[in-house]
Amino acid sequence: MLAEERRRAIVDIVAREGRVLVRELADRFNTSHVTIRNDLKILHTEGLIQRAHGGGLPAGGGTLIDPSLKEKENLHQDEKRRIGEAAAAEVKEGQSVLLDSGTTTTAVARALRHHRNLTIITNAVNIAAELAPTPMELILTGGILRERSFSLVGPLAEETLRQLQADILFLGVDGFDVTYGLTTPNLLEAKVNRVMVEVARRVVMVCDSSKFGRR
Repeated sequence: MLAEERRRAIVDIVAREGRVLVRELADRFNTSHVTIRNDLKILHTEGLIQRAHGGGLPAGGGTLIDPSLKEKENLHQDEKRRIGEAAAAEVKEGQSVLLDSGTTTTAVARALRHHRNLTIITNAVNIAAELAPTPMELILTGGILRERSFSLVGPLAEETLRQLQADILFLGVDGFDVTYGLTTPNLLEAKVNRVMVEVARRVVMVCDSSKFGRR
């Protein structure tokens, strides 16, 4: 496991479990205490966790962080691929499919590449680029580009979506909690997601297990 991937995994563990200890992380990742302490120091400097005696705590009292798409794309790749394939199996020929931004929804898009006669609606620039070479009808909302997620947000994106309808929405999330529901750290993306839910006949959340318990 690469150092960067290990650190992202540590952030997921902290967000899910609330507190981590150096010795437990060293055992889990089969590495030294010195390496883990260095990881925690770097993550603390980046504002992703809080340092605590013997370990670490969630940044901001357990609130969600907002990692970039590039930071997330190498995490849980096999799980996301399987989720994408399972999600694509739910799509029927002739349907209109709405895809939210994110790495898991990108996996769904890749799994849909060989489907026929689909209309794809998305606010994700990278997903539009993935599907541009296919014969699908592709609708990309306008809006303000969020560089971290390659998503288009804001009033223009929301208004475009309100003029459309989708048979099925695949919605990515940054956190899923039984009390707080589906969560995202960015207000503009949350507003776009709300409109997506309103215009879709069926809503399917797609996320890997690292998102469970995160607010």
